[in-house]
Amino acid sequence: MELKRIEKLAEDNFIEMIKLRRHFHMNPELSFQEFHTPAYIANYLRDLGLDVQEGVGGRGVVGKLMIDPDMPTVALRADFDALPIHDQKDVPYRSTVPGVMHACGHDAHTSVIMTAARILSENKDALKGNVVFIFQHAEEVDPGGAIQMIADGCLDGVDAIFGQHVSTSLDIGTIGYIKGTATGIPDDFTVKIKGRGGHASKPDGAIDPLAAALSFCHQMPYAVTRKASPMEPVVLSITMFNGGHQHNVIPDEVEVGGTIRTFNHETQDVMIRELKKCLEGLVTFTGISYDLDYMKGYPPVVNDHEKTDIVMQASGEVSTVNEVKPLEPSLGGEDFSYYLQRVPGTFYFTGVRNSSFRADYPHHHGMFDIDEKGLINALSVMLRSVFIYFEEESSK
Repeated sequence: MELKRIEKLAEDNFIEMIKLRRHFHMNPELSFQEFHTPAYIANYLRDLGLDVQEGVGGRGVVGKLMIDPDMPTVALRADFDALPIHDQKDVPYRSTVPGVMHACGHDAHTSVIMTAARILSENKDALKGNVVFIFQHAEEVDPGGAIQMIADGCLDGVDAIFGQHVSTSLDIGTIGYIKGTATGIPDDFTVKIKGRGGHASKPDGAIDPLAAALSFCHQMPYAVTRKASPMEPVVLSITMFNGGHQHNVIPDEVEVGGTIRTFNHETQDVMIRELKKCLEGLVTFTGISYDLDYMKGYPPVVNDHEKTDIVMQASGEVSTVNEVKPLEPSLGGEDFSYYLQRVPGTFYFTGVRNSSFRADYPHHHGMFDIDEKGLINALSVMLRSVFIYFEEESSK
C-alpha cells in the first residue's frame, strides 16, 4: 500500500480512533480486573470479520487477519489496563470510575491497534502476509499479562512483533526509538520489620522496629554507591514506610517497601544480595526479625536492530512526523520484553506532548492527558511498518 494511501486512511479514521480512546478513558479497569474492556475489544474485532479469541492468558484478546498460512505473520500489540489513580482532569472524557484512570496511555495504545485492525481488514488485498492483533491485560502489575498470553499461544506462528507507547516526554510530531536494550528490570520489595513494642519513654524495654527501619533506609543506598558497579545504572527508591499510630507507643512492626531498577541480572543479583545482608545485619545489631517479599520484575526490553530500522524508515517517510530521534534507555519496566524473547521486534515511542492544553504531565499522574492528534502518527507509523516488513520478507 502506498504511503499516501496509508496517511489518508489514518486521517479518515481519526475520529473513530478518538471515540475509542475516550470510551476506554471514561471506563478504565484495573489490572487483572478487566471485564468490559476485553469484551468490547472482542466484539469490535468480530464485527471486522477477524478470527477472535477471548480469555487468552486470562483476560487477553487476540484477533487474527489470516491471508495465507505460508506467508509471514506480524503481530501488533496493545495493552489495556488502567491504574489506581484518581482522574483530576476537567474534561468531558474524564474517568467515570473513582480512583481509577488511564494515566499511562493504554487507552490510546488500544485505540490505535483497533483502528489498525479496521484499516487492514478493509484493505486485506494489499497485504503480503498475516497480521495478529494482541490486546493484552495487566501490563502494570507483576507478573503481567504478556507471559500469560504467550503461554496460551498468542505468538504461535508469529514471525515478528511491533509495539508502541505514547509519551508526554516527547512533543507531538516526534517518534523515539532505541536499538538494543531499551528498559530496565523493575524489581519490587516489601519488608515487614518486626520488633517488640512498648512505651516510648522506655525504649530500652522494647525492640524498636522504627529505628531499625530508618537504619535500613539509610544503609541501602550504600549498596548503590559502593557495591554495584559504577558503570552500571541502578535506581533504589524507598516508596512506602508504614508503622506506628500514636506518639507514645513504640509499634510492634513497620512495613517498608520500594523498587530496585537495574539493566542486567548481574547487577540485580548484587542488589538482592546486599538487601538481604543489610537486613541480616539489623537482626544481629537490633534484635528485630523480618519478612521479605521480593518480586523480580520484567526482563529488559531488547529491541531487534533490523525491526527498529523498519520503524525508523517508516517514521522518516510519514509526512506528519517532524523528528525521528534516538532515546536513552529507561529504567522503567515493560512486559513487552517477554514477546521479544520469543520473536524479533521493536518497541518505540510516539510523542503526544502539547503544553498549550496541558498535555504535558508525566505518566502515572492524575492530570495525565495526551494530544490526541499524535495518535495519527502512532497509527501511520505502525501501518507503514507492517507494509515495509512484508515488502522486506517477500524480497528474501
